[in-house]
Amino acid sequence: MTKSAKNVSRNDGSARSAGTTTAVPTAWAGVDWAAIDWARVDWVRASARLATGSPGAWGDLPTRGARRRTPAAGDVGGAEDHGTEAFETDWSTWQAPARAYPVTVYGIHEATPGPRWKALFDATWPAYRSWYLTGPGTRPSLEEARGRLEEHMPELVPTWRELVAQTGGDGDAARFLTMWNLPAFAPACSQLATVGEETSLTRNYDYVPELWEATVYSSEFTGRKVIGTGDCLWGLLDGMNDAGLAVSLTFGGRPGSGPGFAIPLVVRYLLEVAETAAQARKLLRGLPVSMSYNITVVDVSGERFTAFVAPGQDTEFFDACTATNHRGKTPEYPQKAAQFHSVERLEFLDASAEQGVSAAEARDSFLRDPLHQDHYSAGFGTLFTAHYRPDLGTVEYVWPGVSWTRGFDDPDDTLELVLEGR
Repeated sequence: MTKSAKNVSRNDGSARSAGTTTAVPTAWAGVDWAAIDWARVDWVRASARLATGSPGAWGDLPTRGARRRTPAAGDVGGAEDHGTEAFETDWSTWQAPARAYPVTVYGIHEATPGPRWKALFDATWPAYRSWYLTGPGTRPSLEEARGRLEEHMPELVPTWRELVAQTGGDGDAARFLTMWNLPAFAPACSQLATVGEETSLTRNYDYVPELWEATVYSSEFTGRKVIGTGDCLWGLLDGMNDAGLAVSLTFGGRPGSGPGFAIPLVVRYLLEVAETAAQARKLLRGLPVSMSYNITVVDVSGERFTAFVAPGQDTEFFDACTATNHRGKTPEYPQKAAQFHSVERLEFLDASAEQGVSAAEARDSFLRDPLHQDHYSAGFGTLFTAHYRPDLGTVEYVWPGVSWTRGFDDPDDTLELVLEGR
């Protein structure tokens, strides 16, 4: 695992300077993710092809064709569900060949949308567009999508307009960037907030390497400094602002989707607008979210909570500093939780919190079992551990043997590493 700030090897074998942003290879634009019939995938047979890392391997998986999924209990009407079928596969029984996954992570520092964001858009939009437009039904109209953003997140509208201008006024991009009713996706993650002499928020993000945007974005879109792990071009999987507020998400374990915003924009919204956990709590009330998630929030004063959000229901707040992939302490869907070892991971985190582990001890524990995962081909591999220190204004990204710290004002940089697993 090496860190480089000059000549960076891309996954397609070509060289790229650190001054240029890339992310999801455009070859993935040809994969119709929504059409894959996840319940019919024979993972034992498919594993060898998937382990090659070729986008074509995913394209060979069985598709739904004319067969429609029977709505499952707990589904919410509205936006169509593209992700529920994935829960029908028992990932825990699948053994893929060991392999290496080379990744280049890009640290971007750009106060307002400009050349760096435009380079990211140019590199990733073909794949994002394909994902956005595939599947049954249609995405919302621009009028509807813009209206929902203006209604629920008016503070972000000026930045959204700047981003749309950067795309040349692309209508599909304009709709996508509102993140209203995006196709569903469900990463499996763990997170823990610590308070006391040190304040920290640590999380593992477990997902598919090829679908990770691999950006750490430092910005001042609304005048507030925000840093976090980028997703969907301006959303965040986790992050922190210069007021000392840190936020992270995990999938909440409940199948189905409904009308609402994709969770990366919700994280962005909280960090752009709120200064404290109390303010973040207020913003989450009544905010429509398209799928179920746990959102853990901590501020520099030590106030913390975990919120469970889901389409069609009021936000639930828990006095908890831990979260994995189910609601509360007892899973609503035990079989689904077992597939992702959700209870085992939560019990470990709860025990760590009860013991009063230090921020450093919390960080290190995320690199070991049962939190660290290596089932990359099955969509359950730890892509990164992010360790936020609101009291210091830094985020440390860690992997076994590798550490990379970023601050609000750090210049552009790149990190090359290799993820090892199945």
